[in-house]
Amino acid sequence: THPEVASVGKTEEELKEAGIKFKKGKFSFMANSRGRAILQTDGFVKILADKETDRVLGVHIIGPNAGEMIAEATLGIEYGASSEDFARSCHAHPTLSEAFKEAALATFAKPIHS
Repeated sequence: THPEVASVGKTEEELKEAGIKFKKGKFSFMANSRGRAILQTDGFVKILADKETDRVLGVHIIGPNAGEMIAEATLGIEYGASSEDFARSCHAHPTLSEAFKEAALATFAKPIHS
């Protein structure tokens, strides 16, 4: 599909239904330098994390390379990563995966770009 869609873990609706308090960080490919350079700015990365522990509960990506970018989220959820873990890890510039880091920063603290 175009744009690509990829998801792992819980959705906002599932977390609300389960009564789990969560925080959300979202970053648009419109603000991603690589996305702009290749004229693929549709979509976003959204990270859902537990409000108390910061453990990542779900990641949803709509946009370029989503099918490959979701692998980072899958591994992180499997090993109990926090949004801060993702935010503090290096993501090369200029890459689409920087949108993942920025969404993690938006969840944990605040994004560098927006």
